[in-house]
Amino acid sequence: MQDRAIDQLPGAGRVIHNPISGERIVIRQSAAQTGGRLLVFDLFLPPGGHVPARHAHPLQEERFTVLAGSMRFSFGARSIVARPGETVVVPVGTSHWFGNPGTEESQARVEVRPALRTEEFFEANERMARAGHFLGTRLPRLSDLALVLLEFQREVSVPNVPAFVVRGLLAPLAWLGRRRVRTR
Repeated sequence: MQDRAIDQLPGAGRVIHNPISGERIVIRQSAAQTGGRLLVFDLFLPPGGHVPARHAHPLQEERFTVLAGSMRFSFGARSIVARPGETVVVPVGTSHWFGNPGTEESQARVEVRPALRTEEFFEANERMARAGHFLGTRLPRLSDLALVLLEFQREVSVPNVPAFVVRGLLAPLAWLGRRRVRTR
């Protein structure tokens, strides 16, 4: 498989890789191909790889079918491990986290309904992960994170914090991020 940042293939087959989380996403059915009703992708996680943070999708359902390895899903205090052939559904608005607890790469087929701008969100995360970092760590700049979270509020939300509070806290950081981009 190619290890390019984002393959130039339109729709299906495009690869998106987040070097911070280790997530590799291979688009199988794009939003454009399904009229926005569905996004289907294969998610690959290395051992110990995980989604960067607990999050929710205010308008979308996610369905994970594990194809190889295992995946741990956390919903509040409840945690489950799914193995090949098992499916985990994350209902709209449900706070969750997932990662690979195993010693081999995990693979899951993920369906997101409706697709919204999820592909663009993944691409923005990839760019952010490859851009400058926060205080010498592998973490993205807070201003970049604020820009992404504000732009993709329909696709992802911070759980247990009202949206108006998140917007209020992130707006000044996003302003700094936009200003930094304009000065380049």
